[in-house]
Amino acid sequence: MSLETARQLIRLALRAGAGAASASASRSDHFEANFRMGRLDSIERAETLDLSLRVQIGRRQACASVSSLDPQAMEDLAEKTVAMAKEATEDPWCAFAETQTPLKGPDLELFDSADPGPAAEYRRAAEEMDQVMRAVPGVTNGEGSSAGWAVGSQASAFSDGYESARRDSSFWLSCQAIAGEGLGMKGDYDFDHKRWRSDLRAPEAIARSAGERAARRVGARKPPGGPAPVIFERRVSSSLLAHLLNAINGESVARGSSFLREKLGERVFCAGIEIEDDPWLKRGLGSRLADGEGRRTAPRKLVEDGILKTWLLDSQTARRLETESNACAWGGAGSTPSPGPSNVRMAPGSLSPEALIRDVKSGFLVTEFLGASVNPTTGAYSRGAAGFWIEDGEIAYPVDEATVAGALPEMFMNLTLANDLRGDRRIDAPTIRVEGCHVAV
Repeated sequence: MSLETARQLIRLALRAGAGAASASASRSDHFEANFRMGRLDSIERAETLDLSLRVQIGRRQACASVSSLDPQAMEDLAEKTVAMAKEATEDPWCAFAETQTPLKGPDLELFDSADPGPAAEYRRAAEEMDQVMRAVPGVTNGEGSSAGWAVGSQASAFSDGYESARRDSSFWLSCQAIAGEGLGMKGDYDFDHKRWRSDLRAPEAIARSAGERAARRVGARKPPGGPAPVIFERRVSSSLLAHLLNAINGESVARGSSFLREKLGERVFCAGIEIEDDPWLKRGLGSRLADGEGRRTAPRKLVEDGILKTWLLDSQTARRLETESNACAWGGAGSTPSPGPSNVRMAPGSLSPEALIRDVKSGFLVTEFLGASVNPTTGAYSRGAAGFWIEDGEIAYPVDEATVAGALPEMFMNLTLANDLRGDRRIDAPTIRVEGCHVAV
């Protein structure tokens, strides 16, 4: 998508009366093939175009978009967005950020320049996963296997002269299996999502994993209740990081709705815990050299030796908290910005996941969460869960219809980390054992 299109939207907005403006022009192409129970379920192909505009007049702002390159449609978009801004409620914190010269940083390798390949290859991959999954002993049904890709381009421009352009790609494979019969049916899944097609795991490995995971869950029963150590399998351990990221989001802190709102510079995790946000991670799903407001990004420690080092801030939340943005804005060019992370990693520990389990006399290995009830202001934690009960250091039987309860501030202070971090997801953590939780049925 051309930068000239974004520039044209800016010129139209300023001519219509905007005090400041930013615009983005994006185009994406998407394909996905889905197989289910030996039959082609669907093939999807979509191309989308989006022109978005954000304008500010004094302390009022508005955003709008259109899916057309027609000159009249673009002119109408500018006029309507300016009219909306004039009628908007004043926001004392509303202001465009001071953009910065784009950083000549590393090549983040966000775009796989190789041809995605013919549709038939993705159809075969989805069909192969369906066949391999159904061949796993115990598997009786499936909810679908899919293979697909998406490529996109985006150009952004700001009225102060800042401009940026990027291309990106993503590829994915997923498989969902069901094992057992009747009311005893249990489902599970596996998937992979990468920037480059060559980085994807083999389709048969994903399908076999999905089938075996579903078959292991057949015969699940309720666990004993009471205090117990809880092990968060690597697949679900990132949920603990998600609760942290919500708590240090500038919007939550500024509203006073975060249980960590008074904890900047203090210990919030046990000693030795390291958590980093790295927007420069090569081929990372959240990687970028500049944030949505045109400010240069940089890798940063969120937690160092258990101590909270920073909030996630865009320009607006930074002004509310009387500090400076740390380039965490998403959106911004054609939409109202909001703060968020890029690629977050919790550094691994030294023990294997098996060693974490061997140390447990009686406890709960969680492999899936079912809903959530987490109080963001106090950190009170309660989530439905499924997985396996551990007895004498070994997995004893599958578990369903359980609830894990606790308080996030105490849970964060009682972690033991495994060494199985892969670093292949946007929010990633190793397997984690948490002491002092309560398991209920």
